[in-house]
Amino acid sequence: MDFDRVLEKCGSFGRFQFVILILYGYTNILSSLHYFSQTLITFTPEHWCSHDDLHGLSAESIRAVYSNVTDPACTLLSGVVNGTGIAAEQETCQNWIFERESGYESLTTELRWVCDKSHQPAVGQSFFFIGSVVGTITFGYLSDRIGRLPAMLMAALAGASGDFMTSFVHTLPWFAFSRFVSGLSTDTMYYLMYILVFEYLSPKRRTFGLNIILAFFYCFGLMTSPWLAIWIGNWRHYLWMASLPALGVLGYPLLICESAQWLLTKKRYDQAVKCLKWVAKFNGRQVEDSVFDEFIKHYREKVIEEEKHRKHEDTFMGMFRTPRLRRFTLTLLLKSVIITLSYDVINRNMEGLGTSPFKLFSYTSINYLPAGCTILLLQNIIGRKGMACGALLVGGIITTVTGFLIAFLDPKENALLLAIMIGLGRYGSTVSYDAEIQYAAEIIPTSVRGQAVSNIHVIGLASSSLSFYVIYLAKFYKPLPSIFISCLMFLGAGLCLTLPETLHKKLPDTLAEGERFAMNEGCLYFPCIKKHRESLTPNGDNKSDA
Repeated sequence: MDFDRVLEKCGSFGRFQFVILILYGYTNILSSLHYFSQTLITFTPEHWCSHDDLHGLSAESIRAVYSNVTDPACTLLSGVVNGTGIAAEQETCQNWIFERESGYESLTTELRWVCDKSHQPAVGQSFFFIGSVVGTITFGYLSDRIGRLPAMLMAALAGASGDFMTSFVHTLPWFAFSRFVSGLSTDTMYYLMYILVFEYLSPKRRTFGLNIILAFFYCFGLMTSPWLAIWIGNWRHYLWMASLPALGVLGYPLLICESAQWLLTKKRYDQAVKCLKWVAKFNGRQVEDSVFDEFIKHYREKVIEEEKHRKHEDTFMGMFRTPRLRRFTLTLLLKSVIITLSYDVINRNMEGLGTSPFKLFSYTSINYLPAGCTILLLQNIIGRKGMACGALLVGGIITTVTGFLIAFLDPKENALLLAIMIGLGRYGSTVSYDAEIQYAAEIIPTSVRGQAVSNIHVIGLASSSLSFYVIYLAKFYKPLPSIFISCLMFLGAGLCLTLPETLHKKLPDTLAEGERFAMNEGCLYFPCIKKHRESLTPNGDNKSDA
């Protein structure tokens, strides 16, 4: 009488799961507003050094005036002669004219962080990523110590507090500090809620529930956030709007409960049973007490048996003690770097493509819907490994083509084509990113899932700080960032082949089970290929992949 069987009796896809999926969707909206607020508040529009002779001129006229000036954004003019600007000598620019997007006031335009202060937004962004590393480690550790639910609530409130604090800053030190606090929850609140939902859904419904909710709600958050920022018109007010909805997570404990699977790994059997009874009551199921008694007996006997052979308590570092788990863990860490860096570069590189970055970001965010549907339709057919490998391979090809199009086409004349290619690139990176989350969560044993997934995310988030340097490679050769990212994605596709398939398998609860998981499976094993081969053999219809 293991957890999956008891959960089936209590209801593995009933009203409780519907509620927890809706809350997961709400968390996705919060996560999307939070993560990409970093881009929206520091957006730097086209700008020129101000001069009295330029007042009242249109943007096109100002561009014409500065046509012969090497650095129009930071070069002070001594005057305008015959429609041409004359650069002043040994004088620095003190004021600027900004071509604001629909009048939107960003942090950069309000605080004039351009030219010799253009590094200051980047400093804040770096502290944001430092905060994300600290927060992921901290809350990941807490999720395996005090529980998934309280750790997720703390992470969400920390991020909202940081965004709210940022809206009041005027100086670089306070900006850096507030972005550090904001970064504490980056990705953490999302993946902790993901784990909580993951552990209460039946394996048959897991792919559908997780990915359809992610597709719709995260897509909604991304597509509406640029328009919300433009409608509000000010980065400070936008941060208020983005942070205040996080207070809604305080109501989560009234509707859902702690992960029963996590409680079992901590030998808190009575609390696990209490949670399962709550699920049964919520779903309108009647479950006999004898079922729970047998359930507790099963896990107590299992723990006693495992402790006879186990010398160490299950920890994340314990995943490096045995050869197969060590290989899986190192592969997942490297894949996280590849996928997160690729995802971040492709999603942030929106400027200089012939279209308003706000509109381009919003329109191409619709890729989350087909990306989620792709995972939904294919992942249970070709398997987790096939989905992860195929998405990286296709994403790498699209990214390579996009890079060369950017290099050889005029962005103004080919804005639509470039927008389509950017959307396809985001589609490939999104499928890779979302497929990776579920794949890693299934490979990692339950006893260390929270901490291990958080540490894997830490490595990925740390690599995100390199995204600005990767984008800077375009200064040397325009398609270089795309070529670099596509090479990484091809490498990631190859790494996927070294991991085990998890489809239709009993997932490991402990490190000992994780070491034995899919022991005799080959690198080129794919469920869809196996089923095809079985259909060609006598009595193949009677065989099962379970």
